[in-house]
Amino acid sequence: MFNKEEAAKLRTEFWTSFGKSFPRKWLLYRTKIKGFSFKFAADHKIAMIVLDIESNDAIKNELLFIQIEALKNILTNEYLPEIIFDPNYELETGKRIFRIYSQHPSRFNIYNKNTWRDAFTFFNEQMHQFELFYLEYEDFIKSAI
Repeated sequence: MFNKEEAAKLRTEFWTSFGKSFPRKWLLYRTKIKGFSFKFAADHKIAMIVLDIESNDAIKNELLFIQIEALKNILTNEYLPEIIFDPNYELETGKRIFRIYSQHPSRFNIYNKNTWRDAFTFFNEQMHQFELFYLEYEDFIKSAI
């Protein structure tokens, strides 16, 4: 087990290593929709790419989620076959949000460097596909609001 400082150092090293392994500018928060952002997530159990819909406007959140859900067949057939739609995802804080995500299929632990390479490849491939989907259907998604 690691103490807090060692754990924090390993997490920082993980994200720095990922950035160096796949240096590119990701879309992430630059969607031009408040509370609508792509993220990389990793902890001691899972690695995943996510689209979080979590603005302060509950109606806007629901409309955006429904709009993407209308594209679900395209998203799963052409971009991300394993994508999961969760309209009631609970964050560690207890807050409930709309989340669309793809989870790394293999064992992963941010504190085990032997699992990093596969997670980096997963992040790169999956987020690239998610961004391609979003950029192709951005106007349609934004038309919900």
